[in-house]
Amino acid sequence: MATNMSFINLILNASLIVQMVMLILVIASIASWSIIFNKNKLVKRIKSASDDFESNFWAGGDLASLYQSSKRNDNLKEGIASIFNAGFESFNRLSSKQTNNRDKMVEECSRAMRIVQMREVDKLEQSLATLASIGSISPYVGLFGTVIGIMNSFRALSGVQSATLAMVAPGIAEALVATAMGLFAAIPAVVAYNRFADSVTRLEIRYDSFSEEFTSILQKHELFKNE
Repeated sequence: MATNMSFINLILNASLIVQMVMLILVIASIASWSIIFNKNKLVKRIKSASDDFESNFWAGGDLASLYQSSKRNDNLKEGIASIFNAGFESFNRLSSKQTNNRDKMVEECSRAMRIVQMREVDKLEQSLATLASIGSISPYVGLFGTVIGIMNSFRALSGVQSATLAMVAPGIAEALVATAMGLFAAIPAVVAYNRFADSVTRLEIRYDSFSEEFTSILQKHELFKNE
């Protein structure tokens, strides 16, 4: 009688430990894809918001008007816009105190922008460590399930005088399913992690560049003509 070697049947006939390993890998894969979809939406949204804000910023308009516009527009409250808002708010607060120490004003504005920049980068980096962990650990978890499955298969054959391929194949196939599931969970996680890590690095470079440019604008006396 032919043995049913379908994927579902192999999972159902696997030992309890191997089934638990498979369940863990399924959960890891679901968590990985959830992070991938959410992170992809976040990165696209922040890139779009940063592009729109930079276009308005370098168009040479009034910075106070740009600040009010970015505060009203929910799509311009992330990324570079949030860094600009922090620096401009700090400048307005210090200007209202009629501080004559321009270097101190620039330093305070720069510090405010750095704090917001760190928060923005932290938001982008959230869950990346989870993706990296899933990508690096899942193959080993799958391999563990495979080893257990193969051990169980050979243990079942210990009392048989002559083992045939038909007797060994189903058990080994069941065990190898765990390795396949481990790779299925790991490969998308690794690819997504590398892609998002690159995107975060590029956005961080843009944040640094904008902060330096805006600090340079503050250091030039264009914003201090009302003193």
